[in-house]
Amino acid sequence: MKETAIYIHIPFCDHKCIYCDFYSIISYENIRSYFQSLKKEINFYAEKFSSGREIISIFLGGGTPSFMEPEYIGEIINEVKSSFNVRENAEVTMETNPGTVSRAKLESFISTGINRISIGIQSFDDKELKFLTRIHDSAAAVETVLKAKEAGFNNISIDLIFNLPGQTKKIWRSNLEQAVALPVKHISAYSLILEPGTILNKMVIDGKVKLESDDHDADLYEFTIDFLCGKGFEQYEVSNFAMPGYESVHNNAYWRYRDYLGFGTSAHSFIDGIRWWNFSSVKFYNEAVIRNQNGVAGKERLTNEQKLNEYVMLALRSKGLDINKLESVFGNEWINKNQANINFLFQNDYIKFDNTLIKFTPKGYALCDELLLRFR
Repeated sequence: MKETAIYIHIPFCDHKCIYCDFYSIISYENIRSYFQSLKKEINFYAEKFSSGREIISIFLGGGTPSFMEPEYIGEIINEVKSSFNVRENAEVTMETNPGTVSRAKLESFISTGINRISIGIQSFDDKELKFLTRIHDSAAAVETVLKAKEAGFNNISIDLIFNLPGQTKKIWRSNLEQAVALPVKHISAYSLILEPGTILNKMVIDGKVKLESDDHDADLYEFTIDFLCGKGFEQYEVSNFAMPGYESVHNNAYWRYRDYLGFGTSAHSFIDGIRWWNFSSVKFYNEAVIRNQNGVAGKERLTNEQKLNEYVMLALRSKGLDINKLESVFGNEWINKNQANINFLFQNDYIKFDNTLIKFTPKGYALCDELLLRFR
């Protein structure tokens, strides 16, 4: 059985944050028609790909899936489970935002099959939340985590953003201290990224906001690694930390180069070396599903060189590149071409060797995007 992950995009949201570049809409007019399209698309791909595959994870992202009524989410999860061979203990994650769920609603989500929740907190500092234009305050962030635990969620993940304008190491440390004091098993800590087309990008261009330096960013990042690993979390990807046994199955499907199917607006799929992506617009997506039973806007077949480069990049960004596995799949050409570079990175403490694994050190993780460009 080929292990496969499923992503489902729920684009509806009540507010667009200044830094967000994910496809989302502040409208609820097309919810019913959108969910009907999702089910049609799920059925279409089930007929093509359900045989010989086992679904190991389902991830509902957005947008804000928790804005939806649980019955809508339940419909989609049931559609997937009735159409595909879903592993009995498959990880089923839903993204949520503080201020969008009560304990009763969280309990209802559990009854639909959600067993992991990812909460977009971003900061426990009220000034930072105001800057990010989040709809919640720090008290609501804490309360949402505690409500999730009380409702029955054991596998709770939170997102945090560091290197915000004016953020000192003291403020960031306070964020991390609050995070580890809560019953969370997984923390995603991202550096603030300036994405083209966002409100934040325009604010920076207009001189209304000044970003912090790369050196400050690297300092906060290395501090994050030391702090969280010192609290029992294990770093298993550039931005992701988990308590033992709580790595995200869904995240690992991407980083270990497994197949995945994406349903809904702007979702991407990768099956047997072919990648395709859906229309972002709900209108265009719905129209495409009516015509073709899928929302595909474009596709590409990866060359062997593209597959190799992506395999290496994803492995190094996560738990490490297994040389034996690399050679069994792609041969030894990559190692031979990059041996001198590997030696240089090792001698300068950017990478380390763990049996057959090549792994970034904390120093290397801090510069991983730049270092990955050195490989050929």
